[in-house]
Amino acid sequence: MIRLATIGTSAITERFIDAVGHNDGIRVDVVFSRDRRRGQVFAGKMGVAEVSDDLDGLLASGTVDAVYVGSPNGAHAAQARRAIEAGVHVFLEKPATPTADEFAALMDAASARDVVVFEGMRNVYDPGMVAARELLPEIGEVRLVSFAQCQRSARYDLVLAGEKPNIFDPALAGGAAFDLGVYPLSAVITLFGAPGAVAGSLVAIATGADGAGAATLTYPGMVAQIAFSKIGFSARANEIQGEAGTLTIDEITQPRLITLTRLDGTRVERRIDGAENNMVYEVARFAGLVRGEADAASDQQRTLEVLRVIEELRG
Repeated sequence: MIRLATIGTSAITERFIDAVGHNDGIRVDVVFSRDRRRGQVFAGKMGVAEVSDDLDGLLASGTVDAVYVGSPNGAHAAQARRAIEAGVHVFLEKPATPTADEFAALMDAASARDVVVFEGMRNVYDPGMVAARELLPEIGEVRLVSFAQCQRSARYDLVLAGEKPNIFDPALAGGAAFDLGVYPLSAVITLFGAPGAVAGSLVAIATGADGAGAATLTYPGMVAQIAFSKIGFSARANEIQGEAGTLTIDEITQPRLITLTRLDGTRVERRIDGAENNMVYEVARFAGLVRGEADAASDQQRTLEVLRVIEELRG
């Protein structure tokens, strides 16, 4: 049994705990919060027995094998390093860290301590992404990819009112690229690898964070267009265009309908019977890595490449 502690008491941590509950061989035993009262309320809500407000004491106690880091983005690297140094496996909520160098340093530290450091990216482990990869040969040579994730945050209204919520605070690595852009970027890099070149722009909002952005990723014979926004919304489909046909994906964070349209106009629909909370798949992957059933190198490389692209956009 893999015994987990969670760091963070937000809605995403709730979804993570729910996902753990749908996987065998892994469970959440402890909720950590610097505010013990907040941690007690959250643990009671989620049915977790133990609460801690002493992170280093918890990590040294020998009572947990792994931690889930669901704190604000800017705190990820430091908290992960403390866990790794204690010999504890680390599951990082996306984005893993604000920079590729920080994540590379965590990889080196984890290797030295023989523990796993892993970024949860729910869409790349989803069966819908597996299906998209399986259908790629049907469309011939891929020439153009267009992926997007645009979802207006309710907390943008706080920005418009002059406030600075965490998700729009650049000091905490907030912004659209880290919160939403990572999804289409991770999908492209999972399917096609690292790009040869990156170009693009970010839209700054009043807090100094990016509210939206777009990127062009260049590959030999192919271009991928990426768009993301937390200050606007879009319901458009995602496309992979090949010389023999096009794949259309309904939702890049949770693909449930993939349509193959061939040059002659014939269409094939593949509906994906996937979990409503598709974090279950990333939890399963993490548990397998901790048990030594697979190597984390490919997972970590994807994380590095996505962070490098975002650095290009932010640079």
